[in-house]
Amino acid sequence: MLKPVYTILNNKKVVPFVFLLPFMTVFLIFKVYPVITAVIMSFQNFQGIQSQEWVGLTNYQNVFDLVRFNQALTNTTAYTLGTLLVLIPLPLILAVLLDSGRVVQSTVFRTLLFLPALTSLVVTGTIFRLMLAENGFINLFLEATLGVRPLRWLEIADLALPSLIVVATWRWTGINILYFNSGLVNIPRELYEAATIDGANVFQLFWSITLPLLRPTTLFVVVLSIIGGYQVFVEPFIVYNGGGGPGDSALSMALLIYRTAFTSFNFGTAAAMGVILAAIIFVFSLIQFRFFGVFRQED
Repeated sequence: MLKPVYTILNNKKVVPFVFLLPFMTVFLIFKVYPVITAVIMSFQNFQGIQSQEWVGLTNYQNVFDLVRFNQALTNTTAYTLGTLLVLIPLPLILAVLLDSGRVVQSTVFRTLLFLPALTSLVVTGTIFRLMLAENGFINLFLEATLGVRPLRWLEIADLALPSLIVVATWRWTGINILYFNSGLVNIPRELYEAATIDGANVFQLFWSITLPLLRPTTLFVVVLSIIGGYQVFVEPFIVYNGGGGPGDSALSMALLIYRTAFTSFNFGTAAAMGVILAAIIFVFSLIQFRFFGVFRQED
């Protein structure tokens, strides 16, 4: 009886599917099924196990009529753009410097810069809530070095998103450096040597060799940053004690979905918000693929 099973498992066409089976099972149960359920739920008046009424596009209409949804979408988009402006060029420059051979003990710096990525987001949010307080470390540092008067980071609406971007910069710079570093390792050194012999300076090497050959890595980091930016939840939740900041200035899409589902128990509207958020991420990711010429390369 074991012989037929052994024969099947010994088949080169079957073995890959056997190894993929555990992953595909978990993926279908915990990823695909919840997504399909959420999409179906977004078309229902789902406020409990027993109250499921098909309402069509009503939930989507209600979402766009919500003032807080527009505020959350604006905040999340601004936060994502802010993180892109910081978490793409800064890690890229640092990765190039660490890979240039001009930095002593570069491995130590890489390790130190990567350590924040290993820290729990809850711990990070709690620490920065203390650091961003009016008498916290950041204000003391700014006052001692630049003579800046203490700022109320957690009390002024205009400083809410900059505060979250500061947290994101500390948390994710190191891991983005790691991504860019992996791309830099694959660039042949002969290209730099040949260009240097031809008289190219450091800026020309960076612009003509490093940036073009890092395009796949840059695309990967940009798409990850967009997904992470639009899904931000823990940082505003912890930094502002479960709130959305002064005047909802730090209210994110994910935080609004959480409140709608588990505070108002309006699961249908929350599911509609989730579908809209997924569509936004998908569209922005496609734009990036188009911008970096992925589809043009496939043609």
